[in-house]
Amino acid sequence: MTDDKKTTEARPKLIRRFKGVVVSDVNDQTIVVKVERRLRHKLYGKLYSRSRKFHVHDPKNQYVIGDKVEFMACRPMSKLKRWRVIYTGEKVGE
Repeated sequence: MTDDKKTTEARPKLIRRFKGVVVSDVNDQTIVVKVERRLRHKLYGKLYSRSRKFHVHDPKNQYVIGDKVEFMACRPMSKLKRWRVIYTGEKVGE
């Protein structure tokens, strides 16, 4: 009765972006960025925070500890580095 045609329409690719604060700039062309999320407990409703650290590519070594940056996913550049900086907020370190 019904003609079920499957379309091969491509979905838009989801680009993962995060904002965080630089916590380490010791390595060459790499910064470590800490991203904090605020979550609400399912039962009690209390807010709590979760954090995660990402190794982000910084080709010019221009970011220092305390800078706020925005970064996105990219091709793997090393074992841990799969992110690159796309925007910097305020330069706190200068």
